[in-house]
Amino acid sequence: MTPFTENVIEIIRGIPEGKVMTYGQIARLAGSPRAARQVVRILHSMSKKHRLPWHRVINVKGQIALKEDEAYNEQVLSLEAEGVEVGLGGVIDLEKYQWEP
Repeated sequence: MTPFTENVIEIIRGIPEGKVMTYGQIARLAGSPRAARQVVRILHSMSKKHRLPWHRVINVKGQIALKEDEAYNEQVLSLEAEGVEVGLGGVIDLEKYQWEP
């Protein structure tokens, strides 16, 4: 595992309940500001293995990026269960819910 991947995993593990972070924000904190797509890949391939709170990661516009209905709905329900308000189109208020470690 690369140091970047390890950093991404640790950052995602550290997102508290009721908060979200963006892919780009995680990439920047992990040491590679232009690697948001790598964060997506890491989440996709390692969430189950490392029990990551994948539902707390959204895009830079404050939206749920998943398009598949089942996964999208799972993310919405998981966030709402933690008290995060998810608006129309899967939009989340970053000013209110974004985690800044």
